[in-house]
Amino acid sequence: MPTLLLVDGSSYLYRAFHALPDLRNSKGEPTGAIRGVLSMLRRLESDYKAEYRACIFDAKGKTFRDDWYPDYKANRPSMPDDLRAQIEPLHEAVQAEGWPLLSVEGVEADDVIGTLTRQAVERGWEVVISTGDKDLTQLVRPGVRWVNTMSEEVLDSEGVTAKFGVPPERIVDYLALVGDTVDNVPGVEKCGPKTAVKWLTEYGTLDNLVAHADKVGGKVGENLRRHLDFLPLGKRLVTVATDLVLPLQLEDLPARDDDKAALRALYERFEFRGWLRDLGGEAAAGASGQLDLAAVSSRNFAASEPIDPPADPDAHRAAYQSILSWPAFNELLARLMRADLTAFDTETTSLDPMLAKLVGMSFSTAEGEGVYLPLAHRGADAPEQLPLAEVLDRLKPWLESDVHAKVGQNLKYDAHVLLNHGLRLGGVAHDTLLESYVLESDRTHDMDSLAKRHLGLSTIPYTEVCGKGAKQIGFDEVALDRATEYAAEDADITLRLHQRLWPQVQASPALEALYRDIELPTLAVLLDMERTGVLIDPFLLAQHGEELGRRLVDLEREAHQLAGQPFNLGSPKQLGEILFGKLGLPIVKKTATGQPSTDEDVLTQLAEDYPLPKLLLEHRSLAKLKSTYADKLPRMVNPHTGRVHTSFSQATAVTGRLSSSEPNLQNIPIRTAEGRRIRAAFIAPREHLIVSADYSQIELRIMAHLSGDARLLEAFAKGEDVHRATAAEVFGVTPGEVSSEQRRYAKVINFGLIYGMSAHGLAKNLGIERAAAQAWIDRYFARYPGVADYMERIKAEAKDLGYVETVFGRRLHLPDIRASQVGRRQAAERSAINAPMQGTAADLIKKSMIVVHRWLAGSSLNSRLVLQVHDELVLEVPEAELEVVRGELPRLMAGVAQLAVPLLVEVGAGANWDEAH
Repeated sequence: MPTLLLVDGSSYLYRAFHALPDLRNSKGEPTGAIRGVLSMLRRLESDYKAEYRACIFDAKGKTFRDDWYPDYKANRPSMPDDLRAQIEPLHEAVQAEGWPLLSVEGVEADDVIGTLTRQAVERGWEVVISTGDKDLTQLVRPGVRWVNTMSEEVLDSEGVTAKFGVPPERIVDYLALVGDTVDNVPGVEKCGPKTAVKWLTEYGTLDNLVAHADKVGGKVGENLRRHLDFLPLGKRLVTVATDLVLPLQLEDLPARDDDKAALRALYERFEFRGWLRDLGGEAAAGASGQLDLAAVSSRNFAASEPIDPPADPDAHRAAYQSILSWPAFNELLARLMRADLTAFDTETTSLDPMLAKLVGMSFSTAEGEGVYLPLAHRGADAPEQLPLAEVLDRLKPWLESDVHAKVGQNLKYDAHVLLNHGLRLGGVAHDTLLESYVLESDRTHDMDSLAKRHLGLSTIPYTEVCGKGAKQIGFDEVALDRATEYAAEDADITLRLHQRLWPQVQASPALEALYRDIELPTLAVLLDMERTGVLIDPFLLAQHGEELGRRLVDLEREAHQLAGQPFNLGSPKQLGEILFGKLGLPIVKKTATGQPSTDEDVLTQLAEDYPLPKLLLEHRSLAKLKSTYADKLPRMVNPHTGRVHTSFSQATAVTGRLSSSEPNLQNIPIRTAEGRRIRAAFIAPREHLIVSADYSQIELRIMAHLSGDARLLEAFAKGEDVHRATAAEVFGVTPGEVSSEQRRYAKVINFGLIYGMSAHGLAKNLGIERAAAQAWIDRYFARYPGVADYMERIKAEAKDLGYVETVFGRRLHLPDIRASQVGRRQAAERSAINAPMQGTAADLIKKSMIVVHRWLAGSSLNSRLVLQVHDELVLEVPEAELEVVRGELPRLMAGVAQLAVPLLVEVGAGANWDEAH
C-alpha cells in the first residue's frame, strides 16, 4: 500500500523563520528559514518512508474565504522582508531536493492537502500530514496521521480525541465554537476548549447544539445565542476543502532524486557547508551563523563548522584493498600481529551501539594504506565473503589483545559492536576523537571535519555511499568496491589524524596527562556504564505521564481564561499577540526580525509581575517532562536487557563535562516535585539499592583553591557552613546570629559571583534594589579580596592566552574574549571566571569514576556504576554490600586530588534514585 507524505510548507516556513536565529551568508542574505525547512524535510523523509510526497505552500493573493468574509486573516501582520526574500530560493531548494512542490492560486495550502488526502484515502493509500496547524487534524481518520516534527507529536484518530476532547470529525464544530485567532475567525465569546468539548459531548454536533441553543444556560449560553447567525459562516471558514480540481494527479507526486547541480548552486550561494560537502563540493568561505547538521554516520558525532580551505581533495586517494580469501586474510592477520599500532574501524547495521551488528571491519597500519574485511554484505551482486563466525574466531586473539595497540575514531562505539558479538576490544591505545577534544574542545571532532582541518583532505560522505531519506540503504547493501573505498579510507584517515594530533598532545605535558590519565580511562568506564544501563519503572512513569497530561490540560484552560480567549500555547506568534497586543505587557526584548520575544528569559522576567507568563513557564516545564521522560523513557527500554541504555559523550561540552543522549539523563530537574518523580522511576533491582555519591559545594571549594582567599580556605578547613560564614562576613554578624534569609542571600551571592553575576543580576535574583546588591557585592569582595583578585587575574590571562585552564591543565578556549562587541566580550569574561571551576569539577568527577570503577573491578563486589550526572555518581548496590560501598566511596572520591581545601562527598541510598539523592 503506497504512502503519501504531505508537508504544509507554509507552516514549516513560518516555524523555521521564527525558531532559528538570524542566520545569513557572507553577503548578508538571510538563510535561516531555508535551512530550517530543508532540515525538517530531511528529518521527515528519514522518519517516514513514502513512495509519493508533496510540499504545499500558500499561493499569493486572496482565496475564496476572503470573498466569504473580508476580515479573514485581517489581523495577520505583513510578512517580514527577510522572510519574503527566502521564499523563492526555498521553493527552488525544495524541488531540487526531490520534493514535488504545489502552490494553487485562489486556495490555501490546507485545501490542497485536504483534497490530496481525500483522493489518497479513496484509493486505500496511507497518508502522513506534517504540519503545526491544528486545523488539519480534521483530516485524520484510519490511514491518515497528523505529525508535528517540532513537538514530535503524532496523532491518529484516538490521539486527536485525547488531545482536543473531540474526535477528528468534530474538530470543525469545535473550531467554529472556540474560534481561530490566527485566521481572525471569531468564536463564541467566553467559549473556551472546555466549554466547547462539554457542549459537543452533550449535544453531539454543532447543528444539534444550535437546535437546542435555547436550553444552554448562563452568560456563555447568551453569548452562544448571540453568535448563532455567524456560526454557519465560521464553520465554513474553518472547514478544509477536500473537493478541489487540482492541476495534477496523485501519480504525478512520486519521490524524486536530487538535482545535485541545482543543490550545489544553492548550497554555494547560501554557504551551507556541511550539505555542500555531502555533494562532494567545496565549502564556501566566510559564512556566518552556520548550523550544519551531522552526517548520519557512525563516524560523525558533532555538527559541522567553518574550516580551513582544503588542499587537493583527491590527493589522499589510495588503492584500498578488500579481503575475500583466506590467504589474503592470513596475510592481513600477520601484518596486524607485527604492527606497533593499527587503526581500526567497524561498519555496522545500526548507529545504536547496543543493537549494531558487524557488516565489515577496516584496518590501516601505514599511511596511505587501508584494508576492508567485508563480512555481511548482501544482495544479488554481493561477492562471496569469508564466514563471519570463523573470521571473528581467528581475529579474537588480536582484537582482545592488550599488547597489540589500536587507534580509532570513537572506539567506544566499536567496542560496543564487538561486545554484541561476544568479543572484548583490548589494546585501546588512542582515540582521535579524544585527541582532538583535549586539543580544541571548542571545535567539532567528527572525522570528516578533522580530516579537512588537520589534513586538508575531503573524505567520502556517508550519504554519497548510502544515499539519504527514503532511498537511503544500509551499509550491508552498498556495492563492495564502493564500501571498500569508504571503509578503508576511514581507517587510513584515522591513522593519519593520530599521527598529526598525537605530537600536538605530547607537546604539552598537562594535556598529555589529561588525555592519558583522565580521558582514555573514562572511555572504558563509560563503555561499562552504557552496557549496564539503568532499570526504570514504566508503570510509575505512565502514571506520572497521565497526571502531567491532566495538569497540562488544566494549565492550558487556565491560560485561555487569563488571556480571555483560546490560543496555541506553543505558538510564539500567538503568544506574542496575547501578551503584548491584547494584555499590553511590557516588551522586554525583540527577536532578530523585530518581533517581541517570548523566550524563556522573557517569560521568567514577566512572571515576576504577571500570572500568565508564570503559568506558561510551568506549562513548558511540565510538557518537556512529559514528552522527554514520562512518555519516552518506557519506549526506550531495550527488549533484550529490560533496561534503558543512555549514550555518554566525552567530546561535546567545552568544559569537559559529560553529556548523554537517547535518552538525555543530564537535565532531569531535581528542584521540582515533578522532576523528582521522574528520578523516582529509576529503580534498583530486587535486593539492591541505588546509591548516590555527590561532591558537596564542589565549585565553591574549587574557587577557594584557585583564589587562595584566606577566609574561604579557613571556612572550608574548619568544616563550616560556607554560606553561613559568608552571610556573617557580608552582614557583619556572628555566625550564630545569621538568619535563614541572610544565609539564603549569601548562597545566591556565593554561587552568583562564581558565575560572573553582576549587581543587576543579583538584584533581580534576590528581588532587591540594584544599589543594595552592589553594596553587598562590594562588601563581599572587601571580606574576600582573594576572590576579587582571582577574577581580575583570570580575565587578564584569558585575554592574553585566548583560553583558561583547569587545575588539571584542560584548556577552555574563549574565542570572544577579545571581541569588540561588548556583550560578547563580557559573556566571555564571565566564562573565563567560571570555566576553570566547571572544568575542574568535570575532571574531578571523571577521576572519581575511574578510581571507583577500578576498585569495583578489582574487588569481589557485585556493585556497579550506572550513571554519572553533574557532580554525582549513581551505583546499583546489593543490599549486603551497602555498608562497604557507603564507607568506601567518600574516601575514594575525596582522594582523587589534593586541593587547598578538603573534598567532601555526601552518600545516600534508597530504593530509587530520588530516595538516594
